[in-house]
Amino acid sequence: MLVYRFFSPLQFFYTMKKLLLATALCLMAVAAFSQTTTKTAQIRKLLELSGSGKMGVMMMDNLLPALKNLAPDAPADFWEEVQKEVHPEDIVELVVPIYDKYYTEEDIRQLIVFYESPVGQKMVAQMPAVMQESMAVGQEWGREIAEKVISRLEEKGYKKH
Repeated sequence: MLVYRFFSPLQFFYTMKKLLLATALCLMAVAAFSQTTTKTAQIRKLLELSGSGKMGVMMMDNLLPALKNLAPDAPADFWEEVQKEVHPEDIVELVVPIYDKYYTEEDIRQLIVFYESPVGQKMVAQMPAVMQESMAVGQEWGREIAEKVISRLEEKGYKKH
């Protein structure tokens, strides 16, 4: 056999073993990368279906009036520039690794099935109104708690009027 001119049978065995091991490792790496890429794509699809990027923009739209109060003299074009810099895909890219950390590929698949269902689509459609009302209720609740705490601090003499 021609191979034996260059390798002893034992050397040939170990060389082939190393080649097979290297090939197996490469195939496993490709499979893992493919699975990660697939999972990442599935997470992006889930975030799109659930409207997460749009929710980020909505949060920014709610934050903008408060920011404008910090600089009431800033011209309108300044705020237009700020709004142009807010992109839904930015929040999606920040959230993908978090979903990857906490959800399996099967979890993501099931969530996609949910968000593609009529009730999932209804949830996405109603979420902006639900969030807006929830934020208003939360702000009122927080204001009431703050008033009680301030009142109690004043009663006990910890805070002066």
